[in-house]
Amino acid sequence: MTYPSLPAFLLLFFLSTQGTFAAIFQVTDTLPGQTTRDSLLVQEVSVDTTLVVELTERGIVRDSLINDSVVLKPVDLDMERMELLLVDTIVVEKEKINYWTKSNVAGINLNEVAFINWNTGGNNSISALTHATFRRRYQKALLNWNSRMEVRYGLNAQQGRELRKSEDRFEIESTLGYRADSTSNWFYSAQVNFNTQLTYGYRYPDTDNPISKLMAPGYAFIGVGTEFSHPTEDFTFYLSPVTQKSTFVLDQDLANEGSFGVTPAVRDEEGNIIKEGEKIRSEFGFLFSSNLTREIFDNVTMENRVRLYSDYLNNFGNIDIDWEIKFDMRVNQYVNANIGFHLKYDDDVKFKEDRNGDGVLETVGPKVQFKQILGVGLVYNF
Repeated sequence: MTYPSLPAFLLLFFLSTQGTFAAIFQVTDTLPGQTTRDSLLVQEVSVDTTLVVELTERGIVRDSLINDSVVLKPVDLDMERMELLLVDTIVVEKEKINYWTKSNVAGINLNEVAFINWNTGGNNSISALTHATFRRRYQKALLNWNSRMEVRYGLNAQQGRELRKSEDRFEIESTLGYRADSTSNWFYSAQVNFNTQLTYGYRYPDTDNPISKLMAPGYAFIGVGTEFSHPTEDFTFYLSPVTQKSTFVLDQDLANEGSFGVTPAVRDEEGNIIKEGEKIRSEFGFLFSSNLTREIFDNVTMENRVRLYSDYLNNFGNIDIDWEIKFDMRVNQYVNANIGFHLKYDDDVKFKEDRNGDGVLETVGPKVQFKQILGVGLVYNF
């Protein structure tokens, strides 16, 4: 009896669905007295199971999974002896499952006003805001790792005054979670968040004395807790009873002033510094954060992010607030309009004002910080 080999044409499609796959075997090898073997579709078969698949009554293909390869062992069926006779072995590389999902969005918003012989007056101005957001998510079995990096920077130029900064933000957030079983939406999680700015900030029109710089301030949150992740919507909230918040003011002049809540310098009666101000302030407290992204109308997406923190050791119950909500209205693939609101409150950030008009700044305490952004621009997803 002649035993044919199984060279020819093999086409494998693997569609991963939580430990299962579908495969199509197209076999065109010729048997004695036959022209071709039949095609066969194997559906939803566990990857942990060795397959024995009947092609015709004259032959079968047996496949087993070894690491990332599918091993096809063609055999011929001796109808008289009812024995399976191994003919040849062919190893076909299996398509690897990609556990990563990613999103990259970059854009620029422009606003411009120009006047020529405008009898009611006005100043020419132009402003630009560049922004980029990068997201990475790794999901495999019981593990979930979600990371995001956001950069925003804006400038405003107006006739008759200096170039001014309108936006400056750099933020990285990463959450690693592990759940006890595949049906639960709750994860044991650890989260890291870091944010700062990139360039000098001023109390305009004074551009000689910066009031903020790179890593002055910088904020870092590190904690462990639990996170709920909605199975179908882009919604999570995170609770951490054990979170350390660190405030960095790495510029010594600003640290000596006690900016952003760090301990200021110790001075003598004449104002001379006896002890330099501290550059780092550490807190230990409770953190709640939540992220929600949802399409509320056709081509209108809302993103709501909130972070609440309270220090156990210093006025527990006095909550630091960081709440941002924005709406993206897509015109087409490359053009969109957006409006956003950002509210912050930190009891440790004390503001200074010139109350008497003599140029001397006096500390007046914490205030609610609020920012509103409206723009139209170009956006690119890649």
